[in-house]
Amino acid sequence: MARIAGVNIPTQKRVIISLQYIAGIGAANAAQICTALNIDAARRVNQLSDAEVLAMREYIDANFTVEGDLRREVTMNIKRLMDLGCYRGLRHRKGLPVRGQRTHTNARTRKGPAKAIAGKKK
Repeated sequence: MARIAGVNIPTQKRVIISLQYIAGIGAANAAQICTALNIDAARRVNQLSDAEVLAMREYIDANFTVEGDLRREVTMNIKRLMDLGCYRGLRHRKGLPVRGQRTHTNARTRKGPAKAIAGKKK
Protein backbone atom coordinates (compact mmCIF):
# COMPACT_ATOMS: atom_id res chain seq x y z
CA MET A 1 0.00 0.00 0.00
CA ALA A 2 1.42 3.35 -1.07
CA ARG A 3 1.29 6.11 1.51
CA ILE A 4 1.73 9.65 0.24
CA ALA A 5 1.22 12.83 2.31
CA GLY A 6 -0.29 10.78 5.13
CA VAL A 7 -2.93 9.18 2.89
CA ASN A 8 -3.09 5.52 1.91
CA ILE A 9 -3.82 5.76 -1.80
CA PRO A 10 -5.70 2.85 -3.43
CA THR A 11 -3.35 0.38 -5.08
CA GLN A 12 -5.73 -1.17 -7.63
CA LYS A 13 -6.58 2.14 -9.35
CA ARG A 14 -4.66 4.08 -11.98
CA VAL A 15 -2.02 6.51 -10.70
CA ILE A 16 -3.89 9.66 -11.79
CA ILE A 17 -7.07 8.54 -10.04
CA SER A 18 -5.26 7.42 -6.87
CA LEU A 19 -3.40 10.72 -6.50
CA GLN A 20 -6.74 12.54 -6.39
CA TYR A 21 -7.46 10.89 -3.02
CA ILE A 22 -4.96 13.37 -1.55
CA ALA A 23 -6.63 16.64 -0.55
CA GLY A 24 -5.25 19.45 -2.70
CA ILE A 25 -4.49 17.31 -5.76
CA GLY A 26 -7.05 17.22 -8.54
CA ALA A 27 -7.02 15.83 -12.06
CA ALA A 28 -4.76 18.52 -13.52
CA ASN A 29 -2.20 18.32 -10.70
CA ALA A 30 -2.18 14.50 -10.84
CA ALA A 31 -1.47 14.64 -14.59
CA GLN A 32 1.26 17.22 -13.97
CA ILE A 33 2.91 14.96 -11.38
CA CYS A 34 2.84 11.98 -13.76
CA THR A 35 4.37 13.93 -16.64
CA ALA A 36 7.06 15.48 -14.44
CA LEU A 37 8.11 12.06 -13.14
CA ASN A 38 7.68 10.25 -16.50
CA ILE A 39 5.09 7.85 -15.09
CA ASP A 40 2.58 6.43 -17.55
CA ALA A 41 -0.95 7.52 -16.62
CA ALA A 42 -2.40 4.11 -17.50
CA ARG A 43 -0.27 2.25 -14.93
CA ARG A 44 -1.73 1.08 -11.65
CA VAL A 45 -0.28 2.06 -8.29
CA ASN A 46 0.63 -1.55 -7.45
CA GLN A 47 2.79 -1.65 -10.63
CA LEU A 48 4.96 1.25 -9.41
CA SER A 49 8.36 0.56 -7.92
CA ASP A 50 9.31 1.82 -4.47
CA ALA A 51 11.67 4.35 -6.07
CA GLU A 52 8.83 5.78 -8.18
CA VAL A 53 6.55 6.08 -5.15
CA LEU A 54 9.35 7.78 -3.22
CA ALA A 55 10.02 10.20 -6.10
CA MET A 56 6.29 10.97 -6.27
CA ARG A 57 6.16 11.61 -2.52
CA GLU A 58 9.17 13.95 -2.68
CA TYR A 59 7.78 15.81 -5.72
CA ILE A 60 4.43 16.38 -3.98
CA ASP A 61 6.13 17.56 -0.77
CA ALA A 62 8.30 20.01 -2.72
CA ASN A 63 5.69 21.46 -5.09
CA PHE A 64 2.23 21.23 -3.51
CA THR A 65 0.45 22.23 -0.32
CA VAL A 66 -1.66 19.20 0.58
CA GLU A 67 -3.74 17.60 3.33
CA GLY A 68 -3.23 19.07 6.83
CA ASP A 69 -1.20 22.09 5.73
CA LEU A 70 -3.78 22.98 3.07
CA ARG A 71 -6.70 22.59 5.48
CA ARG A 72 -4.88 24.71 8.07
CA GLU A 73 -4.16 27.41 5.48
CA VAL A 74 -7.80 27.54 4.31
CA THR A 75 -9.04 27.68 7.91
CA MET A 76 -6.63 30.49 8.73
CA ASN A 77 -7.74 32.44 5.64
CA ILE A 78 -11.39 32.17 6.72
CA LYS A 79 -10.48 33.14 10.29
CA ARG A 80 -8.58 36.16 8.97
CA LEU A 81 -11.64 37.30 7.01
CA MET A 82 -13.83 36.93 10.10
CA ASP A 83 -11.36 38.85 12.28
CA LEU A 84 -11.20 41.68 9.75
CA GLY A 85 -14.95 42.00 9.83
CA CYS A 86 -15.19 42.29 6.05
CA TYR A 87 -18.36 41.30 4.21
CA ARG A 88 -17.13 37.79 3.38
CA GLY A 89 -16.03 37.29 6.98
CA LEU A 90 -19.44 38.34 8.29
CA ARG A 91 -21.14 35.90 5.92
CA HIS A 92 -18.86 33.09 7.17
CA ARG A 93 -19.60 34.05 10.77
CA LYS A 94 -23.37 34.00 10.20
CA GLY A 95 -23.25 30.75 8.24
CA LEU A 96 -24.72 32.27 5.10
CA PRO A 97 -23.58 31.91 1.47
CA VAL A 98 -20.41 33.90 0.87
CA ARG A 99 -20.27 34.29 -2.90
CA GLY A 100 -23.39 36.28 -3.72
CA GLN A 101 -25.99 33.54 -3.91
CA ARG A 102 -29.60 34.37 -3.09
CA THR A 103 -30.96 33.47 0.33
CA HIS A 104 -34.66 34.29 0.00
CA THR A 105 -35.13 30.75 -1.29
CA ASN A 106 -32.52 28.00 -1.46
CA ALA A 107 -29.22 28.24 0.49
CA ARG A 108 -30.42 25.39 2.70
CA THR A 109 -26.99 23.80 2.78
CA ARG A 110 -25.48 26.81 4.53
CA LYS A 111 -28.54 27.82 6.55
CA GLY A 112 -29.53 24.34 7.71
CA PRO A 113 -33.02 22.85 7.80
CA ALA A 114 -35.94 25.27 7.45
CA LYS A 115 -37.41 26.47 10.73
CA ALA A 116 -41.18 26.75 11.07
CA ILE A 117 -42.54 30.22 11.80
CA ALA A 118 -44.11 30.13 15.28
CA GLY A 119 -47.64 31.45 15.64
CA LYS A 120 -48.52 31.32 11.97
CA LYS A 121 -51.67 29.21 11.37
CA LYS A 122 -53.68 28.52 8.28
